[in-house]
Formats: sequence, structure tokens, C-alpha cells
Amino acid sequence: MAEKNKKRGRFTSLTGTVVRTNGDKTAIVDVVTIKKHLVYNRSIKKRVRYVVHDGNNQCEVGDKALIYESKPVSKTKRWRVGKIVEKSRPVGAGDGAGQ
Repeated sequence: MAEKNKKRGRFTSLTGTVVRTNGDKTAIVDVVTIKKHLVYNRSIKKRVRYVVHDGNNQCEVGDKALIYESKPVSKTKRWRVGKIVEKSRPVGAGDGAGQ
């Protein structure tokens, strides 16, 4: 029998930026990962958009959110919002642009 490397009870979590909250209890989170190429030693940026279940409608566009894997909620939703790491600032708040 082959042993599995994945431990039970652990869930995958990612941090990304909320880019859209059009649907009810749904948000689109953009996760960017940067890795070095093994041969050419250049940075490679990979961007993935996840459809996330936001049960309390707490996400706003621009927020940094911690998301984690869960059982399927709908056809495309396989992730849930864990918590909001950083709230977005409203445009023009505190920078004196309106004066």
C-alpha cells in the first residue's frame, strides 16, 4: 500500500485580493504566486481567480482575504472566506485629493 503524504485535518489556505462581489454570497478572489524558474532563474508570476463563498457578504472590492478549501458549495465554488486580513481604503480617503 502506498502512503499518502497529505495529513488528515489540514486544509489549504491562500491569501488574495477580492476583485468582484457581484453575486449574493459570492466573491471572486485573485491569488498571485511568484516562483523562480529552475533553469533560467527568472521570477514567474502566476495568477489564479477563485470563486469564493462569502456567507456574510463581508467582502468588498480591494480587500485582502484569507480563503480556505472546503466541500463544494455550488458548481464553481470550492473555497470559503476565512477572514478579512486587510480592509480596502475608499478612493480619496485621507490623501487630500478632494480639496
